[in-house]
Amino acid sequence: MTVKITIVTPSYNQGVFLQRTLDSVLNQNIDHLEYLVFDGGSTDESVSILERYRDRVSFVSEKDGGQSDAVNKGMLAARGEIIGWLNSDDVYYPGAINSVLEIFDQHPEVEVVYGNADHIDVSDGYMEDYYTEQWDYDRLKEICFICQPAVFFRKSVVERYGSLNKGLRYCMDYEYWLRIGAEKPFFYLNRKLAGSRLYMDNKTLGSRRQVHIEIIEMLKTKFGKAPERWIYNLAHVIVEEEGYTRKDHSHDSEFVKKLSKVSLKLFLKYNKSITVKQLKTILTWYRQALKASSKKGG
Repeated sequence: MTVKITIVTPSYNQGVFLQRTLDSVLNQNIDHLEYLVFDGGSTDESVSILERYRDRVSFVSEKDGGQSDAVNKGMLAARGEIIGWLNSDDVYYPGAINSVLEIFDQHPEVEVVYGNADHIDVSDGYMEDYYTEQWDYDRLKEICFICQPAVFFRKSVVERYGSLNKGLRYCMDYEYWLRIGAEKPFFYLNRKLAGSRLYMDNKTLGSRRQVHIEIIEMLKTKFGKAPERWIYNLAHVIVEEEGYTRKDHSHDSEFVKKLSKVSLKLFLKYNKSITVKQLKTILTWYRQALKASSKKGG
């Protein structure tokens, strides 16, 4: 049997969400679907859930090297021409895979397709749209506008560009899109394909500072310097985690003063220098905050 598409799901102790993830894939009504789940030796109900799907899902439950290692195993084992990667706390929306396969069928030159997605809560409720843009590689360096569960690629991509960087814990997907996109444009499908779950225990929301630091270090390694947008983003996270808020004018002034100092330190730390434009921007923020503070004090 020809396998048209392979979906890879890495999982570890995600039993509370796993069945919803599995059902979202298996209810797509796709012929010639291969579904591979690589479980890292879960100690919750995950394995018992997977056992109930054994006739439709191929799974392995054993200790692995983490999420990237599990996804890489799936990429290399995949027999489908197209590969999708869906984490065990995310879901596909009805009709998503068929819409993607149509693009690949109609455009044989296309190697990567990405679409729109939502952030969803623990009960699958809509939280917000995931911010997505039309394809632009230079813009991708500044902001990751691609939602990982809404991405699909040909098996040939893995053969040409390799698999995920196992040294990355948080931004392995972002690095992969940048690696491929440097040579191959992605096809943007303007349709919602997936729900990406946000909750305090997940890596992205629960480790904001570590996520931003890893992204900055990855970008610096790849491009020689860290983009200013990511430095400012990290500065915001640090200031917020240190307890500063912008709930009123007084707090806002203190927030901006702290943000200015942290931003300057981060530019010097990661890029070893700061441009005149960047310095002027930071000084303007600081002076405006000082002025606002003095008015309130007077």
